[in-house]
Amino acid sequence: MRVLLCLLLLPGLAAAEIYRWTDANGQVHFGQRPAVAGAEKVEVKPQVVERDQLTREREERTSRFYDARREEQAQASAVATERQVKRAQECRELHKRLASIPEGRSYYRDEADGQRSYYSDKQIDTARQQLQSRVAERCS
Repeated sequence: MRVLLCLLLLPGLAAAEIYRWTDANGQVHFGQRPAVAGAEKVEVKPQVVERDQLTREREERTSRFYDARREEQAQASAVATERQVKRAQECRELHKRLASIPEGRSYYRDEADGQRSYYSDKQIDTARQQLQSRVAERCS
């Protein structure tokens, strides 16, 4: 967005005229509009700066550093996003498990031998409280 704005303003800046004049006190002034009739138009040429080898190498190292930093940030962002997805999935599972504990009904688990092992009311309340505390801890 900033680049687009600069590109849009660049032709206007290149066409801007600069004037120079001296006031009654001998003070030199510059401006885009002449303040006095005898203002002199000043031609402003862009300065071309030649960079030596050390400067180019320093700029390249800096560029590599910033590229590596951006890559690290992208990876950290991807890890954080993955963590958020896993946490949301875990919360959905916890809510699902909590909703599966029926109020006032029998609750059981299937044993390895195929038999059902029924929970007592106290065990159901304990399981519900444990799930509620995990939901509060993990899903807030």
